[in-house]
Amino acid sequence: MRILYLDETESTNLYLRQFLGGGEDIAVVARRQSGGRGTKGRSFLSEEGGVYCSVLRFYDALPASGAFRIMAHAAVSVCRTVETYGLFPRIKWPNDVFLCGKKLSGILIENILEGTRVSASIVGMGVNVTNDVSALGGIAVSLKEMLPVPPPPAEVARLLLSFYGEESTFEDYLSRLGFMGSVTVIEGERSFPATARRVLADGRLEIETQDGVRALGAAEITIH
Repeated sequence: MRILYLDETESTNLYLRQFLGGGEDIAVVARRQSGGRGTKGRSFLSEEGGVYCSVLRFYDALPASGAFRIMAHAAVSVCRTVETYGLFPRIKWPNDVFLCGKKLSGILIENILEGTRVSASIVGMGVNVTNDVSALGGIAVSLKEMLPVPPPPAEVARLLLSFYGEESTFEDYLSRLGFMGSVTVIEGERSFPATARRVLADGRLEIETQDGVRALGAAEITIH
């Protein structure tokens, strides 16, 4: 896989879209992003000192029903990278990676569909390493806060892409999953208490409420 290195770009995901017609798997790593994006249209703080990378991968026969495995694999890759430093991250469904209850990493997946299959995906992964996250009001954490000697962002990026190039299983994802049990679900204009029971093979979260058991996708609900 070819890897491109940039000082700055608006968004590593956006940068890779120019290569969609080429059929070549490519990764890009940027020192900073001027317009980093998160899920559901949120911005993603991307100051120098973090890892901001995206991977464009093409598939021959990946059914759309299996698209969640792309997301799960990205989250596992981030976890394996962080575990290298003796830390124990947890995944908050569907794909945010937390450390000590604070967000360490965000992942943005853009799948390109052709009929009933995924022909390609752009997987953006951001990890807080030595960047200052204090502006986020205590909801985020960086590796420099958790390690006596934080690793260089370039080293973390190299490890992350190496782990992303390896295989992972759905069980690898489930074994790192946290934040289950009592949750608050935001669905449209309303919020309600529920119990997060498990993540199904297709990536939906099974919840139990006073009205019974339901399985919902990440595009439908937000969990707190």
